Amino acid sequence: MRSLKICLIFVLIPILFFVARAFWSIKSRNMIKPGIFAGYNVILVSFDALQAAHLGCLGYPRKITPTIDKFAKEGFLFKNAVSQSSWTVPSTMSYFTSLYPSQHKLINKYSTYTEKEKTLSNLKKLSPGVLTLAEVLKENGYATGGFTGDAGVGACFGFAEGFDEYFEGPKFGGMDRSAPAALEWLKKNHARKFFVFLHGYDVHGQFDPPGGFTREFVDPPYTGRFKGTKEEQAAIREEGLGKGSVYLTNEDVRFWRAFYDEKIKDVDERFRSFIKELKKMGVLDKTIFILFSDHGTEFYEHKRFDHGFSLYEELIHVPLIIWLPNLKAGVKISDQVRAIDVMPTLLDLLGVKIPEQLRKQIQGVSLLSLMQGKHMNLTAYSETDYRFYAHKRSIRTPEGLKFIYSMDTESRELYDLNKDPGELNNLIEKDKRTAYELEQKLFSWLKSMGQDENYYIKLFKGLLKIKEF
Repeated sequence: MRSLKICLIFVLIPILFFVARAFWSIKSRNMIKPGIFAGYNVILVSFDALQAAHLGCLGYPRKITPTIDKFAKEGFLFKNAVSQSSWTVPSTMSYFTSLYPSQHKLINKYSTYTEKEKTLSNLKKLSPGVLTLAEVLKENGYATGGFTGDAGVGACFGFAEGFDEYFEGPKFGGMDRSAPAALEWLKKNHARKFFVFLHGYDVHGQFDPPGGFTREFVDPPYTGRFKGTKEEQAAIREEGLGKGSVYLTNEDVRFWRAFYDEKIKDVDERFRSFIKELKKMGVLDKTIFILFSDHGTEFYEHKRFDHGFSLYEELIHVPLIIWLPNLKAGVKISDQVRAIDVMPTLLDLLGVKIPEQLRKQIQGVSLLSLMQGKHMNLTAYSETDYRFYAHKRSIRTPEGLKFIYSMDTESRELYDLNKDPGELNNLIEKDKRTAYELEQKLFSWLKSMGQDENYYIKLFKGLLKIKEF
């Protein structure tokens, strides 16, 4: 009898442990209210060009993101986060402003690109009344530091607005440069409440690993024509832009993915080292982390390479994790969310009073309801006018239907992401009713942002394809 009681105790203890843990998690989620993290620090981390499908926390079998996965395991993992564009300049500015690209107007590297005039896009010149996240937080007493890899998040575009210090590093630089710069700044400023934007191009095709490639994931040995250089990557990208597609063998694709995975593993390790130093400073218990990517990248899923040209899932389905201090949430959220929702969510968590000007600007919504366990039905719109090679718009419904329209060629695509996550089966002819309904909804949204016929006539008129990246 005694042995039976002992056995029952050993059986019940783990059960009670998991019940208590579940109860604590639910209780903790219900405690998330606006302003509960007032005065806390914020670190916004952008892993540029990180495809969501390559994260372990989102099902990737190769264990290359242990640090990011740990944040996902302890925080809130948004499994269906959608970027508002498929390349850096417009998508990152949408995170910073909670505006769609056509609203903040940084749709390209150049606002004008003709034979006679080439003018760089700049937020304050194109949209002088728009406020950035850094400006809002600085106005609320935060020390603000941005540490980036330059290129698409360069200060010249307006990304430095609101930052006390903005480090750009070498062009297409990685966290091997931006993270140490951020740590040096934090050593001087961590006693104040701070906002840090940490960014790196570590997994981008134009980034060269400091120590070169080890080829640890190239298996079997590659015998094809590529060496994995950024010059080769750029050449494949340009061929895809010019011709609409490229030709790669399965062996070529495996090779490039192996290099990509090595880069991801490296940046995850750099991020782990960054966190280790923050622990030494003793700031983790007072700091909110938001981990995200501005866009993904293409590996021949639709016969092209790199990013920007299209709005397929490999490009606009992005990682998004919110980690809150002293809260082991471990919550996976399947409801669709958007990049434009990050800014209002963060301001809600911090309890920052939103001025009327900003309230009118914000297009996203706070995700606190989702974090509390409720549901939301959010429709996601995305745009790309990448280097004036493509002019595409998409709508992604909460139910998983997706419609893509090309403004220049008038081509239409319809996909059911639940049945066809790879977007290989265009239903445009099979389900004309759904296609028509989504097209009308998409065009209604475009019209609400001032994108009528005259907008596109002006956009297309006299523009050259941008030849420089």
